[in-house]
Amino acid sequence: MLTNPPEDVAQQAASTVDRIALGWREWVGLPELGIHRIKAKVDTGARTSCLHTFRMEPYEQGGKRRVRFWVHPVQNDLHQVIECDAVVIDERMVSDSGGHREQRLVILTSLLVGERSWSVEMTLTNRDSMRFRMLLGRTAMAGQSLVFPESSYLAGEPALRTPL
Repeated sequence: MLTNPPEDVAQQAASTVDRIALGWREWVGLPELGIHRIKAKVDTGARTSCLHTFRMEPYEQGGKRRVRFWVHPVQNDLHQVIECDAVVIDERMVSDSGGHREQRLVILTSLLVGERSWSVEMTLTNRDSMRFRMLLGRTAMAGQSLVFPESSYLAGEPALRTPL
């Protein structure tokens, strides 16, 4: 039995003019973290976006929780390292694609896709065994994009920008 989508979902789908087209994988930037280009898997099955980090050091500064973390932005390249620092906005229990549950730190950062930029929540975890250093989850894409799963790199390279 087919059901009609809720009216707000139908309205959102109709207003596709302002959305960026994404393939199943895209080049993105995380300018506030100093990551100008990283390959992300566009994953509508994942609620939250996540970023690979091989080392984390949570700390407190001025009464705020922060985390310093290190990223290998290119798969299979352990020589290129970017040191990042961000405010921790939450800590959540997250289930990965294999059903394993893990407590993860959550940060808020700007995401740059092609010429567009917006803020996204990102969990931090070690993705050494995965093909992509980053997953772009559906919450980050909501209201911003249309996904064409048969395509790749539709948004092009991220535009070089200074942090917001």
